[in-house]
Amino acid sequence: MARRILWGSLALAPLTIAADFLFDLGDVELFVLAALALVPLAWLIGEATEHAAHHTGPGIGGFLNATFGNAPELIISLLAINKGLTEVVRGSLTGSVVGNVLLVLGFSLLVGTGDMRLDRESSFVWLGLILVATAGFTIPAIPSWNGSPTRHSLAVLSVPVAVVLLVLYIGVTWWKLRRQRAQHEAPDDDEGVWALRSSILVLAAATVVTALIAEILVDTIETFADKAHLSDFFVATVIVAIVGNAAEHGGAVVVAHRGKVQLASEIALSSGAQVAVFLIPAVALLSWAINPLAFAFRPVEIAALAASALVVATFFVDRKSSRRDGAALILLYVVVAVAFFIAGNR
Repeated sequence: MARRILWGSLALAPLTIAADFLFDLGDVELFVLAALALVPLAWLIGEATEHAAHHTGPGIGGFLNATFGNAPELIISLLAINKGLTEVVRGSLTGSVVGNVLLVLGFSLLVGTGDMRLDRESSFVWLGLILVATAGFTIPAIPSWNGSPTRHSLAVLSVPVAVVLLVLYIGVTWWKLRRQRAQHEAPDDDEGVWALRSSILVLAAATVVTALIAEILVDTIETFADKAHLSDFFVATVIVAIVGNAAEHGGAVVVAHRGKVQLASEIALSSGAQVAVFLIPAVALLSWAINPLAFAFRPVEIAALAASALVVATFFVDRKSSRRDGAALILLYVVVAVAFFIAGNR
């Protein structure tokens, strides 16, 4: 019954798009409709990822989910830069990394069933990438704490950092995918499993629709935030980051609840690392075609990135995870969100 409801509720996506273009709905109504539309899309991305992982293994499955799940963020970020919302872009990307590492992983462990063992080596690689990216961000970030954070020299200083991080991400990803491919043995039972090509096509289609819905959500969220009396920084780091990743977040939790905690952890951590080492540098480089974006991250953002990766690393010293670990990560995310709220606008 639940699956039938989810399949049927996919109709909310075209309904939301039609409402945005054809009907004169208020921003608050559009926000609610778009948020609801992301729920079945989250389930669909999780479903397609699980079927793809049957053929590729959890490592590559998590990479596929992260790649398709982060595509809407790239689109949204470039659209926001075009509108001059650079602080919103930086905040949403920072919030995306923290949200994946703490919130998504936390909920995955909390609702996870079956084998709770994790791939410690793979997890440490992703967390290490986040820490390296954070260290790189501090090079242009520290000078931005005095004077204008939008000055051109900071954007120039960010370019070599972005290039190094992109090269690092490509190298590590290539190594990890080769490792996962060599280790994975596909199960003999393929009954009811989608073909790999079909799974990837569904992921691609769901990503495109998610990007459209997420754009509507972002366009209407400022009105919602204004009525809720929240700072733009908090909206970007928490609300935009969560709703922009809703499909990806939901996908990880869905597969964890089905007993595939290792796949869920790969989705959460590889997604966080991909945002830090690939998406943020890519946005910074592509922004030169619109309006150069500097890595002018605030101290609270740098601290949140570093603390999140270091704390989660302590949970992976032992391969065995528990629901208590998940609850602790969610609590830590709440603490970080409160810090973002207190920080307010720059």
